[in-house]
Amino acid sequence: MNPELFISIVMFGSLLIVLFTGIPVIFGLGGISILWVIVFAGPQFLYSIPLQLISTTNSELLLAIPMFILMGNVLAYSGIGDELFGSIHVWFSRLRGGLAIGTVIMSAIFAACSGLISVAILTMGIIALPSMLSRNYNKHIALGTLGAGGALGTLIPPSVPMILYASLTQVSVGKLFFGGMVPGIMLAGFYILYIGIRSALNPNLCPSIAKEQRSSWLDKFKALKSLSAPLILVLLVLGAIWTGVVTPTEAGSVGAFGAILTTIIKRRFNLSMLKQAIWRSTMLTSFGIFILLSAGAFNTVYMTTGASQFLQRVMSELPVHPQIVIIMFVAIILVCGMIMDEWAMIMLLTPLFVPTVITLGYDPLWFGVLFIINIQIAYLTPPYGFALFLMKSIIPKDMVMTDIYRGMIPFIILQLLGLILCFIFPKIILWLPNLLIK
Repeated sequence: MNPELFISIVMFGSLLIVLFTGIPVIFGLGGISILWVIVFAGPQFLYSIPLQLISTTNSELLLAIPMFILMGNVLAYSGIGDELFGSIHVWFSRLRGGLAIGTVIMSAIFAACSGLISVAILTMGIIALPSMLSRNYNKHIALGTLGAGGALGTLIPPSVPMILYASLTQVSVGKLFFGGMVPGIMLAGFYILYIGIRSALNPNLCPSIAKEQRSSWLDKFKALKSLSAPLILVLLVLGAIWTGVVTPTEAGSVGAFGAILTTIIKRRFNLSMLKQAIWRSTMLTSFGIFILLSAGAFNTVYMTTGASQFLQRVMSELPVHPQIVIIMFVAIILVCGMIMDEWAMIMLLTPLFVPTVITLGYDPLWFGVLFIINIQIAYLTPPYGFALFLMKSIIPKDMVMTDIYRGMIPFIILQLLGLILCFIFPKIILWLPNLLIK
């Protein structure tokens, strides 16, 4: 057997075994990296791991990550998220399925304020899920709406996974952000259409509220005040990147400062809230950075052995149509997403896949957005989708994992439809970034 192929099988096979045992990704990746660099390259090559770790953490682009996370957490802990949901509820209360539709819209807005699946799902789970269940919504639609809506946090900018992908590929972060907007809006539209059709066919799934509880048009226009500040904040961040006034890293700082300023304007600022937001942001960032470091160590060992170059050469020379290779990559991402965090996936797979994607003549921007859409699907896919376990931590005690699984199935189908459309029609991804950023 070819030595590089043997190394690939051993390293990735041992990684899958370790992850299936339940060992945290950080320790699994780090431990395997140290073991195999000693076995395949010798103890003298251990120095390559800390050198790579220093190189990884020196990326200026990564400084944007804690700022965007802080932006989302400030809005979540200040209660502005509750206020936003109340405003959305006022506008859609007359519709059957209005709360579920409002949850999708609210999730899309909050996704644009947080950039992470975990922040969006946990926040919306606390706000929206009890509201839907208390109004006798079908639990499977309520859970599916929450998971699919929260997963938009990876796709609708500013997105932390997109920043990670850009830091590894030198693709413009601004183009990635705008490349995810149309697919993100398209998927949100699919969810809303599905909820509307299901509610019309079976009114008992998503009951409308009583007429005496419905909001007047005056109440609706008053509710727009709650939507204005977060939307202005997101538009300010994206507009600053688009016009080139600030870099993406600086835009993260603008977003975090703008979120704090928003809480002050809306009289929701206090030191306890700020302390909670900073603590939560520090925890998420630290956890993510450790995953980046351990995944970077694994990549360093794999590249040091020469196996990564062999794998890229084999993939680019396969006697199949290049689109089949891309489909293979998509399938691998889907499987990895069931057992691995998005940070680790991007760090592990991007250096392996993107050079081949470019060699085959495809745009790494297009592939990057496909990658992110696929992460969304993988996060919601049973049995090990990461978002499923996030949701398990916030659902009522009388619900079980099978309820979450059943709720996700229709939305996974819609996500696959969106992925297929973006694969067949690349302009869905490329049109807006090419229009706005030259």
